[in-house]
Amino acid sequence: MNKIKTDICVIGGGSGGLSVASGAVQMGAKVVLIEAGEMGGDCLNYGCVPSKALLSVAKQAHLMRKGGAGIAGVTPQVDYAATMEHVQAAIATIAPHDSQERFEELGCTVIRAFAKFTSPTTVQAGDTEITARRFVISTGSRAFIPPIDGLDSVPYLTNESLWAQRQAPKHLLVLGGGPIGMEMAQAHRRLGCEVTVIDAMEALGRDDSEAAMVVKTALRGEGVTILENAPVVLVSGVAGDITVQLKDGTEVKGTDLLVAVGRIANTDNLDLEKGEVDRTRAGVKVDASLRSSNKRVYAIGDAAGGMQFTHVAGYHAGVLIRSMLFGLPAKAATHHIPRATYTDPELGQVGLTEAEAREQHGDALTVSRAEISGNDRAITTGRAGGGGFIKVMIVKNRPVGVTIAGPDAGELISFWALAVAAKLKIGQIAGMVAPYPTLMELNKRAAGAYFTPKLFDNPRVKIVVKLVQRFLP
Repeated sequence: MNKIKTDICVIGGGSGGLSVASGAVQMGAKVVLIEAGEMGGDCLNYGCVPSKALLSVAKQAHLMRKGGAGIAGVTPQVDYAATMEHVQAAIATIAPHDSQERFEELGCTVIRAFAKFTSPTTVQAGDTEITARRFVISTGSRAFIPPIDGLDSVPYLTNESLWAQRQAPKHLLVLGGGPIGMEMAQAHRRLGCEVTVIDAMEALGRDDSEAAMVVKTALRGEGVTILENAPVVLVSGVAGDITVQLKDGTEVKGTDLLVAVGRIANTDNLDLEKGEVDRTRAGVKVDASLRSSNKRVYAIGDAAGGMQFTHVAGYHAGVLIRSMLFGLPAKAATHHIPRATYTDPELGQVGLTEAEAREQHGDALTVSRAEISGNDRAITTGRAGGGGFIKVMIVKNRPVGVTIAGPDAGELISFWALAVAAKLKIGQIAGMVAPYPTLMELNKRAAGAYFTPKLFDNPRVKIVVKLVQRFLP
């Protein structure tokens, strides 16, 4: 048995783990990085990168069909296998940044094996035992497979196996109407597949209901069938002929099945009990500083059981760098973390939704909004339809949540993430000057709308203005 002593042992080479490892080793700490699977984790190999590459190609196909002002639409010739090769090319282009070679060049000791705790101070990976002052669990998550009768005997896809496909599904059945399910549903529909989404509750149910409806209406308009409040009780069939039976007895038939009903943290094979690390059903149990019951062990990203986003894992890494390397107090928060769903139109959210804000703040809440249809850039680029909007939840003159449904919502929401994190006043935001014409003007307009009734519907303001105009030389 090889034995290594180190300052920090990072378990998991995904976004969060790589950020901790690269930051720590470049600032002088000794780091061991353990990864049994693909370097780069789920985001690079099975999640964010491949899904956005597929969505990009699908959008090109959609725009060809749609045409434009004075431009006739045409039927695109879709080569599904070539599309998936484009996906792999995108992964391969980014992969060197996350590679074992790069991290070894930085000074990390990289071990490609599964890790298990053998004591509160040691981990074994392959034939190596690592003793560390600090451990970071950043093992990510995997697709949750629901206990539906018959599912284990039917071929199905997840976000991991989908990218190996080279033949387009004739009729793709998607179990789950969350962000992953809805993104892949729209992408495959635009690539020429028939698609049915089945959700036991409401599709996009975690999002603002008004914003979710904008997306669902758009997808249905493109031909995606969305079945909501439709629990699945039985799955049967063989490859190319799959039947999903709903609770009400309805049968839905398709050729391929994608399971996208949620994700589960990869913590069950770490022998956490030997490391004296407590966990919950969601993942490792941590405090606000991301520390577990074993003070030597931290967990970040999906493994910490909270918001499951790549950028959250990166944010967590920054929190740990401050606390582990510099001994500074650092705690993770969630109120300023944005999220986006990359359907077309997109969804963006930071902070509280309207329903959450009303529940927490009651009459103290003011909701200010701007419609996409009134934005000149959206009009000139043909993206003003569809009922999109920006909605800002304001309490005591500061935004506590923002919802965006419309083009480039994932880009626009970053501005509001800064505003919420910096606790900017709505007047400061309204005073921003944005280039014309841009979608960014929507942010300014939504903020300015907060003052509209205070200024234009206020009789006292009108009296003051009349007096000033009477006596001003």
